[in-house]
Amino acid sequence: MPTTYRIAEAASLLGVSDDTVRRWIDSDRLPAHREGAGPAVVDGADLAHVATQLREAPEPGTTPSSARNRLTGIVTRVVRDTVMAQVEIQAGPFRLVSLMSREAADELGLEAGVRAVATVKATQVSVDVP
Repeated sequence: MPTTYRIAEAASLLGVSDDTVRRWIDSDRLPAHREGAGPAVVDGADLAHVATQLREAPEPGTTPSSARNRLTGIVTRVVRDTVMAQVEIQAGPFRLVSLMSREAADELGLEAGVRAVATVKATQVSVDVP
């Protein structure tokens, strides 16, 4: 049985508003249909296709990298000691914490309010299904 999502669920998964999803449906960017007299739903495969189109391209002039998981956000907190720094970034609904040398944090000018990009490359990623 194919997976379908209501408009609010689709919006939540894509990180956009319900109205944005409705506009995409109205403009045929995202196909939707009704199951009987119920609310409009979107096929999971169609939603996945649109999700891949929402990826941000790397900014011009950035160094090429094999890491594809780049999350742009804002630094919310930096805790420094004599050797290390703990940097917290809020990227949309995601909170990321990075431990780095104090020297690196100082060279990057990391302070609360600075725009930053967290690049994640992991050999193992756990995935749960709600």
